[in-house]
Formats: sequence, structure tokens, C-alpha cells
Amino acid sequence: MLMNLFTFKGGVKPPTNKTQSVTLPIAQAPLPSRLVVPLHQSIGGMPQPVVQAGDKVLKGQLIGEADGWISAAVHAPTSGTVLEVAMHVQPHPSGLDALCVVIEPDGKDEWIAREAVDYKSLPPEEVRERLQQAGVVGLGGAVFPTHGKLTASKTVPMEELVINGAECEPFITCDDLLMRERADEVVRGIGIFRDLLQPKKVLIGIEDNKPEAAAAMRLAVQALGESFEVVQVPTRYPAGGAKQLIRVLTGKEVPASKRSTDLGVQCFNVATAYTAWRAIAHGEPVVSRLVTLSGNVHAPRNYEVLIGTPMGELLKLAQPHPDTDGIIMGGPMMGFLVPNADVPVVKATNCLIAHSERLFPPKAPEMPCIRCGSCAQACPHELQPFEMYWFSRAKNFGKTQEYNIFDCIECGCCSFVCPSRIPLVQYFRFAKSEIWAREREKNASDQAKARFEFKQLREEREKADKAEKLAKAAAAQAAKKAAEAAAAAAAESGTVPAVAAPADAPSATVNPEKEAKRATIEAAMARAKAQREAVQPKNTENLTAEQQKAAADIEARRVAAHLIEPEPAAAADQPAAPLDPKS
Repeated sequence: MLMNLFTFKGGVKPPTNKTQSVTLPIAQAPLPSRLVVPLHQSIGGMPQPVVQAGDKVLKGQLIGEADGWISAAVHAPTSGTVLEVAMHVQPHPSGLDALCVVIEPDGKDEWIAREAVDYKSLPPEEVRERLQQAGVVGLGGAVFPTHGKLTASKTVPMEELVINGAECEPFITCDDLLMRERADEVVRGIGIFRDLLQPKKVLIGIEDNKPEAAAAMRLAVQALGESFEVVQVPTRYPAGGAKQLIRVLTGKEVPASKRSTDLGVQCFNVATAYTAWRAIAHGEPVVSRLVTLSGNVHAPRNYEVLIGTPMGELLKLAQPHPDTDGIIMGGPMMGFLVPNADVPVVKATNCLIAHSERLFPPKAPEMPCIRCGSCAQACPHELQPFEMYWFSRAKNFGKTQEYNIFDCIECGCCSFVCPSRIPLVQYFRFAKSEIWAREREKNASDQAKARFEFKQLREEREKADKAEKLAKAAAAQAAKKAAEAAAAAAAESGTVPAVAAPADAPSATVNPEKEAKRATIEAAMARAKAQREAVQPKNTENLTAEQQKAAADIEARRVAAHLIEPEPAAAADQPAAPLDPKS
């Protein structure tokens, strides 16, 4: 039954260069002299090493434990001895180092004890956990942990499960050979995804320049009694992009602000389905993958390669020509020249192309943009690359975000058609990296600010608590002294002091803060009075009548001004001042 296919905007048709590497079946690459296995080989958390130098390991043994849910474990590709856990150059355009486990093979290639399970008898959560522990990630290039995509949306029913066998980039043929030779296991792996997501329809998209792969997949689907639809889509780059393939097969256009699951669609690569089946049905973690060796070589071919194999050592199997001057990881559209030949094969390595100036002539010098609009016409995401280029070049990164630079999948269509030969993708990568760096700095600054504000709040709270404790202590001390003073005064006057109400007796509503202030003031007045009483006046024995009258007047004015308290008891005990004869 023919399906009604849709189209996506843009795209280009570069030379495919695929026929060179599909003439021979998949071969097994020999054991290398040593394996350098990076621990971070997927999107998400950094796996933590669980081995150290001197440890003996078996093939498939865990060497890097997943760090969090969006992370995938890493395993020993063969049996041998761990030489070191150290930083080594990784296959990345930056050329930066990454933490790696270096293993010296012992030549035995001895497996761990493997456990095959019937996934249909397990709860879905355990199946997903097994996939995470087996290190299954997207092998189409994104390397997103597969188990993280196998939970259906709770609000949107799963309509279509799309399996990506398009493999649109030039030179790469590893998925083509996988479907030709191992279609049965690919289809069984698709069955695992189908049972976990429960979609209404399963669509397998394969470009129409791979008729042998499409025929093999149809035979496998029929032999296993599945209802999957194998659909051949028009050959046009980048039809293998997830959003583009979803658009072609379902007609659904995934907006930039949403994921495909929000539209009831999920997409996986055929190689991912194959490794998922091997992990569940055979207990084999991901320790190898298919890699296309092509380009400036005598014998292009597809090999099954152990993860961690040095690329230069692997490329020798294809007999590169003497003028080979570098290695491209990936295809010529989205790939990059690796820093050196010693970098290892990782889970994202689907192709190695021997680079030479004869095969890839140097580009002519970059010319000014003429605003012809060819890049916008070729962009499969309907962006405006020339605008993003201007603002990236000017380092106006805010404007690049207004033009949705993060929707760019770096497919290279714009650079491919640019008449001015501007390396547009490199400008976009630069802008993205700068924006990410500034976001990291901003997050670090915000975290530091939050820590500082929390510290200030804590100190203020501690000061307030300390002041409250001091006020309570002062109030208690003042109340005690006031009670003692009242008792002493009562004893002198012969009256009975009023009995204080018990602490738990009901009373009128009292403001604790005001009471604390009042008690503090009373305590200060009591201390001042005690100090005055303790001070004995000097030179007051031989005062004249005038002097005594002047002192009495001053004392009266001080009392009237409320500067001191009157002392009736003391005044009663003192004899009256003698009258001045002159008065």
C-alpha cells in the first residue's frame, strides 16, 4: 500500500558517494593495541569511573556508572588490564581532553556472564533501566540516552513511532549495511520500542537510494508477523533529520518550542533499535558499533569496531592513500576534522572519511555576503541564515537568539549553497558556544548572589535572635531587681508588698516587645538610682544657709523637670534648713 508522503522545505542534493563502501559485507575490525574509552559518550550526566589502574576487566564489564537519569553507562569493549583513568583528547571540534579509561587488551576477548531476558515478562520501568545500564544511546548522531525517550506522554497519546533508516549524509553507509544484513534483529528491537510506547502506527523511513535495505526490512517485518510499514522516502539531504523525516512520513511539523512527543510522535535510529535488542535479548551492553571507512582510501568498507579503538589505527584497514592529511568523523556536511589520529572511536562515530585536498579541495577565500537569499531557501528549518551570520559575526548574540539560532541543526545546507563561500555553520557554532558560555557565567553569578543573600539573611536572623534573647534576659533581670527593690522599700515602710500574679495566671493582652522595652527602662532607672545613693556628697557639711537654700532650689527644679525622682522619705528624715536672719 502506497503512503501519501509530505515534503519539507529546503534541503540540497550533494553527491552521495555511497556506492564505494557497500560492495563488501560488514567485517570485524581486529583488536587494537589499546583502547581509550571516554566516559562521557552521551548527552546528559558524566558517568563516574568504577575501575582504577591495574584492574582486570572482562568484555562488557561496567567501567563507568550512569550519573543520573539522563545518562548512560560505559563498559569495557574487551577483556584486559586498565592502564590508567586519565584525561585524553576526545573526538570533538574543540580538541579538549576528556576523562577516559585506557585498557590494554589481553587478546582473549572474554565476555562477562551475560543474561538474556524476556522483556515482555518485565515491567516497563525495568526494561528502561536495563537499557540505561547497557549504555544504549541514539546512534544516529545525537547520542541521547534511549531509555529517556521510551516513556510515553501522559497527556498526548502516541500516534506514530518513526524509525529512521534514511541515512541521508554522503559517504555514510553503516545503517544501509546493518539493515541489509541484520534486518531481523533491527525489527525485533523496534518491537521493544513499540511495546513500551504503544503507538498506533510504526513507520520505518528509508531513502529510495537504498532498495536492498528496504527489501530486507520488508522481508523481516513479514517473517516476524509485524504490522510495521516500510516506507521509501525521496532522497534529499537532510531527509534523515528527525524533524524532517517526521514531516515527510506524518505531515506533522514539530515547532521549535516543542518536542515530537507533544505531537504524539517519537523517532529512533535503526542502529539504536539493533543495540537495544542485543542488550535485552542477549545481555550485551554497547561495546561496539558499525563504522563506515571511506574517502581517500583504496578499500572502503563497513566494519564492526570496538568503542575506544584509535581512529588512525582503524583507518589503516581501508588502506588510505599517501596524500591523506586528516580524518573526518561523520559525513562531509556535518562532520569535522578530528584533532589527531589517536582520538578514539566513540558511540557517535558512524563514519571516518580519509581527508585529502584532492577529494576535498580547499575552499576559495570567503567573500562578503551579497544577501542573495540562497541560504534561506536551502534551510530545512526555514530560518534566515544570512541574518544569523551578520549578528554572529558582530557578536550580537541577543539578536541571533531572536532569529532562533538554536533551531539550527548545523546540517550545512546553507554553507553548501552559499555563492560567497561563507562558512556559515562555523559562525553559528561560535555563536552558540558563546551564548552557552555566557549562560554558564550568568548561572554561576546568580548562584553566588543567591548564596550571598542567604548568608546576609542568616546573619540578620542570628542578630535578631541574639537581640531578642538579650532583651528577654534584661527584662528578667530588671523584673528581679524591681521585685527586690519593692521588697526592700516595703520592709523599710512596714507595708506588705503586693503578691505578684503567677506566670501562668490569665492576664490582659500584653505586647511582649513593649513590656521588654519598659522593663529595660525600669532597670536602667533602678541602676541610676542605686548609683546616686551610693555616691556620698562631698563638702556639704559646713554649708551656709544660703548655700543650702540654693542646693534645695536646684534639687527642686531637677525634680520638676523629671530629671530625678523625688525622695520623700529622705526629705522627711532631714532637718529643716535654718532660716536666714537677713530674710
